[in-house]
Amino acid sequence: MAEDHEIAGILRALDGRYLRPAPGGDLLRTPAILPTGRNLHGFDPFRIPSAYAVQDGARQAERLLARHLADGNDFPESIAMVLWGTDNLKSEGGPIGQALALIGATPRFDSYGRLAGAQLVPLAQLGRPRVDVVITLSGIFRDLLPLQIKLLAEAAFLAASADEPDDQNFIRKHALAYQAEHGGDLETASLRVFGNAEGAYGSNVNSLVDNSRWDDADELAETYTRRKGFAYGRSGRPVQQAALLNSVLAGVQLAYQSLDSVELGVTTIDTYFDTLGGISRAVKRAKGVDAQVAPVYIGDQTRDSDGAGTVRTLSEQVALETRTRMLNPKWYEGMLEHGYEGVRQIEVHVTNTMGWSATTGQVQPWVYQQITETFMLDPAMRQRLARLNPTASAQVANRLLEASDRQFWKPDPSVLDALRRAGEELEDRLEGVYSNSPEGSAA
Repeated sequence: MAEDHEIAGILRALDGRYLRPAPGGDLLRTPAILPTGRNLHGFDPFRIPSAYAVQDGARQAERLLARHLADGNDFPESIAMVLWGTDNLKSEGGPIGQALALIGATPRFDSYGRLAGAQLVPLAQLGRPRVDVVITLSGIFRDLLPLQIKLLAEAAFLAASADEPDDQNFIRKHALAYQAEHGGDLETASLRVFGNAEGAYGSNVNSLVDNSRWDDADELAETYTRRKGFAYGRSGRPVQQAALLNSVLAGVQLAYQSLDSVELGVTTIDTYFDTLGGISRAVKRAKGVDAQVAPVYIGDQTRDSDGAGTVRTLSEQVALETRTRMLNPKWYEGMLEHGYEGVRQIEVHVTNTMGWSATTGQVQPWVYQQITETFMLDPAMRQRLARLNPTASAQVANRLLEASDRQFWKPDPSVLDALRRAGEELEDRLEGVYSNSPEGSAA
């Protein structure tokens, strides 16, 4: 792992010499990716999801349902699920397997072992009702996995078309109800795979949060619905169906996404709250003004070499990442060794944490309190951050103050006053006008 094979590989390629092939994917799941510097191949689209991914996906789906029930909730009729392309490539379609299992379907392969479509699992074999799964795709998923889009769309259509009792098939129940209210055909009423228009990526919720350009959380929901309101049917072609998306989101009882990479967490990059957070806020808006935010779950499968895995609430996941990363001296000291970029990464974590508050409201107030105490109210730490990256260090203070202004936490007046003075000090340092006097320093 410590040896550099990549420059040698590039030179061999530039010389037109042979490079041995190697698979891509996650290091822990596929150790055969080492050594690097070889001719990378990604995946076989006709064999996703793999047989293991289908079996593992079924286990993870049952684990999600069990956790939701254990939290005191009723069996969910409808679930909102986010699918990313990279996570499915690394796990050979694990999250796709979860979505199919919740619906009560499996992939269908032809005599050559190539993906050919979907087929339903009989209710007697499934042993529970079919869950209505509203799937939103990343742009990368749309680009790389068109066969899998058709697979998921066909699974939803087959479930809606099945002659089964409404209390055992919630996709059919909701599709028929939509058809009765709005008319149209069953094909349209059963559309459950949504994403961006062709050529577009993301929901732009992250951009609004990053730039503080939002006043009301419904703006985030509206942006998400507008960007992700394109339905993909069995043909694989997108059709704008924002009204249908709002209708199906109004019935969602929980939102879910898998966490498959040891390299990333939900506070590491803004794409998580852009997608999962965005759909959570869109669900609340679709339900109405007085509706509660639906529970948000993270399926942590970063340590599931034995087929295990843990389902956590978003609040638990953010708390875990805050303790093990942001508040862990081993983590932040490691970041600060990288100087300018390390401070920027600390700021990114704070911004992404606030993004979860903006979209779900499920970040505990102590998170902001302890981040403030660790990075802003410690004069020595504040000085280190400002010396390494004055812009990002000032942004950390601004984010924490913004979180207070938006009522994501309510610090004591003394803490808030100290944070404001710390922010003013960092702004002065950034502008080159800071003087180290008692009046110019925070307590």
